[in-house]
Amino acid sequence: MAPKKYNNSRSNSSYIAPAVALPERGPVEALVYWRDPISSGIVFGATLVVLLSFAYMSLISVVAYLAMFIQSACILLRLYKTALQTVNKTNESHPFQEYLDLDIRLPQEKAEEVSKLAVVHVNAVLVELRRLLLAEDLVDSAKFFGILWVLTYVGALFNGLTLIIIGFVALFTLPKVYENNKTQIDQNIEVVRSKIAELTNKVRAAIPIGKKNPETKKKE
Repeated sequence: MAPKKYNNSRSNSSYIAPAVALPERGPVEALVYWRDPISSGIVFGATLVVLLSFAYMSLISVVAYLAMFIQSACILLRLYKTALQTVNKTNESHPFQEYLDLDIRLPQEKAEEVSKLAVVHVNAVLVELRRLLLAEDLVDSAKFFGILWVLTYVGALFNGLTLIIIGFVALFTLPKVYENNKTQIDQNIEVVRSKIAELTNKVRAAIPIGKKNPETKKKE
Protein backbone atom coordinates (compact mmCIF):
# COMPACT_ATOMS: atom_id res chain seq x y z
CA MET A 1 0.00 0.00 0.00
CA ALA A 2 1.41 3.40 -1.03
CA PRO A 3 2.27 5.74 1.84
CA LYS A 4 -0.07 8.63 2.52
CA LYS A 5 0.97 12.07 1.26
CA TYR A 6 0.37 15.10 3.38
CA ASN A 7 -0.40 18.59 2.11
CA ASN A 8 2.78 20.62 1.72
CA SER A 9 0.98 23.78 2.78
CA ARG A 10 0.83 22.46 6.31
CA SER A 11 3.77 23.72 8.32
CA ASN A 12 6.18 21.18 9.70
CA SER A 13 5.88 22.61 13.21
CA SER A 14 2.12 22.06 13.32
CA TYR A 15 2.28 18.46 12.22
CA ILE A 16 3.21 15.81 14.71
CA ALA A 17 3.75 12.30 13.39
CA PRO A 18 1.64 9.64 15.05
CA ALA A 19 3.38 7.53 17.63
CA VAL A 20 4.49 4.16 16.32
CA ALA A 21 3.90 1.25 18.64
CA LEU A 22 7.20 -0.53 19.11
CA PRO A 23 7.28 -4.25 19.90
CA GLU A 24 7.94 -5.05 23.52
CA ARG A 25 11.18 -6.86 24.32
CA GLY A 26 9.89 -8.62 27.40
CA PRO A 27 7.51 -8.57 30.37
CA VAL A 28 9.45 -5.80 32.14
CA GLU A 29 8.86 -3.39 29.25
CA ALA A 30 5.17 -4.29 29.23
CA LEU A 31 4.96 -3.46 32.94
CA VAL A 32 6.75 -0.10 32.85
CA TYR A 33 4.79 1.00 29.79
CA TRP A 34 1.50 0.00 31.48
CA ARG A 35 0.31 -2.23 28.63
CA ASP A 36 -1.86 -4.05 31.19
CA PRO A 37 -2.85 -1.41 33.79
CA ILE A 38 -4.04 -4.01 36.31
CA SER A 39 -0.80 -6.02 36.28
CA SER A 40 1.36 -2.88 36.27
CA GLY A 41 -0.67 -1.38 39.11
CA ILE A 42 -0.34 -4.51 41.24
CA VAL A 43 3.43 -4.75 40.71
CA PHE A 44 3.94 -1.02 41.20
CA GLY A 45 1.80 -0.81 44.35
CA ALA A 46 3.13 -3.96 46.00
CA THR A 47 6.77 -3.10 45.32
CA LEU A 48 6.31 0.48 46.49
CA VAL A 49 4.74 -0.72 49.76
CA VAL A 50 7.69 -3.05 50.34
CA LEU A 51 10.20 -0.25 49.65
CA LEU A 52 8.38 2.12 51.99
CA SER A 53 8.36 -0.59 54.66
CA PHE A 54 12.17 -0.53 54.68
CA ALA A 55 11.96 3.04 56.02
CA TYR A 56 10.27 1.81 59.22
CA MET A 57 11.53 -1.77 59.61
CA SER A 58 14.73 -3.67 59.00
CA LEU A 59 15.29 -5.85 55.96
CA ILE A 60 14.91 -9.05 58.00
CA SER A 61 11.59 -7.88 59.47
CA VAL A 62 10.17 -6.88 56.08
CA VAL A 63 11.17 -10.19 54.50
CA ALA A 64 9.76 -12.16 57.46
CA TYR A 65 6.44 -10.30 57.49
CA LEU A 66 6.11 -10.56 53.72
CA ALA A 67 6.77 -14.32 53.79
CA MET A 68 4.31 -14.77 56.67
CA PHE A 69 1.63 -12.84 54.76
CA ILE A 70 2.08 -14.92 51.61
CA GLN A 71 2.16 -18.19 53.56
CA SER A 72 -0.94 -17.27 55.59
CA ALA A 73 -2.87 -16.45 52.43
CA CYS A 74 -1.83 -19.74 50.83
CA ILE A 75 -2.74 -21.78 53.92
CA LEU A 76 -6.16 -20.13 54.22
CA LEU A 77 -6.90 -20.72 50.56
CA ARG A 78 -5.75 -24.34 50.85
CA LEU A 79 -8.01 -24.91 53.89
CA TYR A 80 -10.93 -23.23 52.09
CA LYS A 81 -10.51 -25.45 49.02
CA THR A 82 -10.17 -28.54 51.22
CA ALA A 83 -13.37 -27.66 53.06
CA LEU A 84 -15.23 -27.20 49.77
CA GLN A 85 -13.99 -30.58 48.53
CA THR A 86 -15.18 -32.22 51.76
CA VAL A 87 -18.63 -30.65 51.57
CA ASN A 88 -19.09 -31.24 47.85
CA LYS A 89 -17.38 -34.64 48.01
CA THR A 90 -15.11 -33.83 45.08
CA ASN A 91 -11.51 -34.74 44.46
CA GLU A 92 -9.86 -31.67 43.00
CA SER A 93 -6.15 -31.11 42.68
CA HIS A 94 -4.05 -28.82 44.84
CA PRO A 95 -5.12 -25.15 44.32
CA PHE A 96 -1.51 -24.24 43.55
CA GLN A 97 -0.69 -27.34 41.52
CA GLU A 98 -0.02 -25.22 38.44
CA TYR A 99 2.71 -23.33 40.29
CA LEU A 100 4.06 -26.44 42.01
CA ASP A 101 4.61 -28.06 38.61
CA LEU A 102 6.27 -24.94 37.22
CA ASP A 103 10.03 -25.30 36.70
CA ILE A 104 11.58 -22.26 38.42
CA ARG A 105 15.18 -23.45 38.15
CA LEU A 106 17.48 -21.10 36.25
CA PRO A 107 18.78 -22.82 33.07
CA GLN A 108 22.54 -23.23 33.02
CA GLU A 109 22.79 -21.76 29.52
CA LYS A 110 20.88 -18.67 30.59
CA ALA A 111 23.03 -18.26 33.70
CA GLU A 112 26.21 -18.45 31.61
CA GLU A 113 24.80 -15.93 29.12
CA VAL A 114 23.89 -13.49 31.89
CA SER A 115 27.27 -13.89 33.60
CA LYS A 116 29.17 -13.27 30.34
CA LEU A 117 27.07 -10.18 29.64
CA ALA A 118 27.67 -8.91 33.17
CA VAL A 119 31.45 -9.38 32.79
CA VAL A 120 31.41 -7.40 29.55
CA HIS A 121 29.57 -4.49 31.17
CA VAL A 122 31.75 -4.55 34.30
CA ASN A 123 34.92 -4.46 32.21
CA ALA A 124 33.56 -1.57 30.15
CA VAL A 125 32.73 0.38 33.32
CA LEU A 126 36.18 -0.27 34.81
CA VAL A 127 37.95 0.89 31.65
CA GLU A 128 35.82 4.05 31.49
CA LEU A 129 36.40 4.83 35.17
CA ARG A 130 40.14 4.44 34.74
CA ARG A 131 40.04 6.80 31.76
CA LEU A 132 38.04 9.43 33.66
CA LEU A 133 39.84 9.21 37.01
CA LEU A 134 43.33 9.30 35.50
CA ALA A 135 42.39 12.31 33.31
CA GLU A 136 43.16 10.76 29.95
CA ASP A 137 40.89 13.42 28.46
CA LEU A 138 40.67 16.63 30.51
CA VAL A 139 37.25 17.65 29.16
CA ASP A 140 35.62 14.31 29.90
CA SER A 141 37.28 14.18 33.31
CA ALA A 142 36.00 17.69 34.07
CA LYS A 143 32.46 16.57 33.16
CA PHE A 144 32.82 13.55 35.43
CA PHE A 145 34.13 15.75 38.25
CA GLY A 146 31.06 17.97 37.86
CA ILE A 147 28.75 14.98 38.06
CA LEU A 148 30.49 13.76 41.21
CA TRP A 149 30.20 17.24 42.73
CA VAL A 150 26.44 17.27 42.08
CA LEU A 151 26.15 13.79 43.58
CA THR A 152 27.66 15.06 46.84
CA TYR A 153 24.68 17.40 47.20
CA VAL A 154 22.25 14.66 46.19
CA GLY A 155 23.75 12.36 48.84
CA ALA A 156 23.41 15.09 51.45
CA LEU A 157 19.71 15.57 50.66
CA PHE A 158 18.62 11.94 50.16
CA ASN A 159 19.66 8.61 51.58
CA GLY A 160 20.07 5.45 49.54
CA LEU A 161 16.56 4.13 50.19
CA THR A 162 14.97 7.42 49.13
CA LEU A 163 16.93 7.38 45.88
CA ILE A 164 15.84 3.79 45.23
CA ILE A 165 12.19 4.74 45.78
CA ILE A 166 12.52 7.78 43.50
CA GLY A 167 14.20 5.63 40.86
CA PHE A 168 11.48 2.99 41.09
CA VAL A 169 8.70 5.58 40.73
CA ALA A 170 10.55 7.13 37.78
CA LEU A 171 10.86 3.69 36.17
CA PHE A 172 7.08 3.33 36.11
CA THR A 173 6.32 6.92 35.05
CA LEU A 174 9.03 8.38 32.80
CA PRO A 175 8.86 5.72 30.02
CA LYS A 176 5.12 6.27 29.60
CA VAL A 177 5.53 10.06 29.69
CA TYR A 178 8.26 9.80 27.05
CA GLU A 179 6.14 7.54 24.88
CA ASN A 180 3.21 9.97 24.95
CA ASN A 181 5.40 13.04 24.28
CA LYS A 182 8.20 11.50 22.24
CA THR A 183 8.33 14.14 19.50
CA GLN A 184 8.54 17.17 21.79
CA ILE A 185 11.01 15.52 24.18
CA ASP A 186 13.30 14.39 21.33
CA GLN A 187 13.35 17.91 19.90
CA ASN A 188 14.31 19.42 23.26
CA ILE A 189 16.95 16.76 23.91
CA GLU A 190 18.47 17.37 20.48
CA VAL A 191 18.71 21.11 21.17
CA VAL A 192 20.44 20.51 24.52
CA ARG A 193 22.72 17.89 23.00
CA SER A 194 23.81 20.22 20.19
CA LYS A 195 24.55 23.02 22.68
CA ILE A 196 26.63 20.69 24.85
CA ALA A 197 28.52 19.37 21.83
CA GLU A 198 29.20 22.93 20.65
CA LEU A 199 30.48 23.97 24.07
CA THR A 200 32.61 20.82 24.37
CA ASN A 201 34.20 21.41 20.98
CA LYS A 202 35.08 24.98 21.97
CA VAL A 203 36.66 23.78 25.21
CA ARG A 204 38.62 21.06 23.41
CA ALA A 205 39.89 23.63 20.90
CA ALA A 206 40.99 25.92 23.71
CA ILE A 207 42.73 23.13 25.69
CA PRO A 208 45.10 21.23 23.36
CA ILE A 209 46.17 18.96 26.23
CA GLY A 210 42.66 17.56 26.32
CA LYS A 211 43.10 16.11 22.85
CA LYS A 212 44.55 12.73 22.16
CA ASN A 213 47.80 12.44 20.28
CA PRO A 214 47.20 11.17 16.71
CA GLU A 215 49.89 8.54 17.24
CA THR A 216 47.95 7.29 20.28
CA LYS A 217 44.78 7.02 18.20
CA LYS A 218 46.63 4.95 15.57
CA LYS A 219 47.90 2.56 18.26
CA GLU A 220 44.32 2.17 19.60
